[in-house]
Amino acid sequence: MNIDIKPPTHRGKKLIKINAISQAQLIKAMLDGVYTCRELAEETGLHYVTVLQYARELHAAGAAHICAWDKDSRGRDVIKIYKIGDGKDAKRKKMTAAERQAKSRERRFNMDMMQRMAA
Repeated sequence: MNIDIKPPTHRGKKLIKINAISQAQLIKAMLDGVYTCRELAEETGLHYVTVLQYARELHAAGAAHICAWDKDSRGRDVIKIYKIGDGKDAKRKKMTAAERQAKSRERRFNMDMMQRMAA
């Protein structure tokens, strides 16, 4: 039994794989190292979770590194910015205990002032 499997023909038209195009756009954008994963998802049209998975795998393989951290709404470094190429991962900036305590005191002071002004 000889089964001859031939690739599909489209009469001279070039076959374009959407996944390959999306991955190429993702890698091209990651070369700049200025986009968060959410921005990469918007730019490439890939789903956010897919971009996270690709970025994690590239990082695990050593093809990408974390070049910077972006702050979330609370001011914490949690949003990774990946860049293609060799390099060391950027360090996260953490608040010291004294900074956290000063921020807490300031919040309490502001709340107390607002309550006094409202009364």
